[in-house]
Parts: sequence; structure tokens; C-alpha cells
Amino acid sequence: MLRHRRMLAATMAFLISAVLSAPAALADPPAHAPAHGWRAKHDRYYVGYTGHHWNDDYGIREGRCDRDRVGTVLGAVVGGAVGSTVGSGDNRLIAILAGATIGAIIGHEIGQDMDRDDYACFGHSLELLDDGRRVRWDGVHAGMSYTLTPEGRFERDDHTCRHFTLVRESGGRQITRHGNACRFGDGEWRMIDA
Repeated sequence: MLRHRRMLAATMAFLISAVLSAPAALADPPAHAPAHGWRAKHDRYYVGYTGHHWNDDYGIREGRCDRDRVGTVLGAVVGGAVGSTVGSGDNRLIAILAGATIGAIIGHEIGQDMDRDDYACFGHSLELLDDGRRVRWDGVHAGMSYTLTPEGRFERDDHTCRHFTLVRESGGRQITRHGNACRFGDGEWRMIDA
């Protein structure tokens, strides 16, 4: 009886160690399922519209720019000089919309309330979204939101440019503007007159 118990205990110990030491069989998620964690493990970057690789999309590819995360990245930049210090070349953290003529091109009503977080959501969306895809983000004021839809690519003076539609909603009122922006350098987009 004692011998039988020892053999049973040894067999159980062997089976437990075999199960615990067996490598786990991991599989990619099916095509219809969201890839929770899969992308972070396998896709180390997001390829931008012009081929630049980005480490984060800030939710843009899912249709909603995460303004809080964008603000954290921009806030970490000493001095807040968005255009040149968010990064350069392969180290740039986020694409931006730059230039002093933003309000003049898309209209004062829309441009007056946009801040650097809005410019980053705007620029990074131009950088990452395919034509016809929309992205939405909340504005700086409660009840304000923006929806951007890039609509087509063209070239001007050796720069890649995109047509876009921007909609601002605030206080039950909606303003729609169409515009154009071109990419200057690594991830810096500037609005241009058509």
C-alpha cells in the first residue's frame, strides 16, 4: 500500500511538472477579432501615409485621437516648442500641424479655439489615416469636438499633400471647412491655400 502511494505520488509529480514545463501554444487572433496586445508585440511601429514609421498612433487608426495621451507627450517636451522639439527624424514622437496661418486658411471660427493638442491630433491623423477614414477628438472646451477626414493625395513643390475636411461641433453648432495640407520634413504638416 505504501509502495502504491509512493508510485501514485511520483506519477502525479511527473504529470504536474510535464504540464507546467510544456511550452504554451500561442496563436494569432482570428481576422474578425481585435488584436488585443498582438499589435504591440508584433508591429513595433505604425507606417505613416508617406512611409515614416511611428511608435504610437494615439488611437487615430481606431477613429478617435486620444487627446490626453497626446497632451502628455507634448507636455513632456521642455519649453513646449512643438514643431522642432517633439523629436526629429526617427525619434519624432508625433506628427504635428504647424504654421501661423492655420486660422487664416480654415477660418477664424475653427482656428481660434485649437491648441497644440488639436494640432498634434490633426497632424498625426494626416500622417496615419487612409483617404476617407475619419478621426474624432474632443476640443479644449467642454462640448467641443473635431472630426477630420483626409480625402486625397497630391504633390506640390516636391511635398506630399492631402485634401481634407474638418468639422467642428460646439454648442449644437457645426462648422465644416475643406482645406489642404502638405508635409514638410519628418511629420510636420502645414496648411496651404489651394
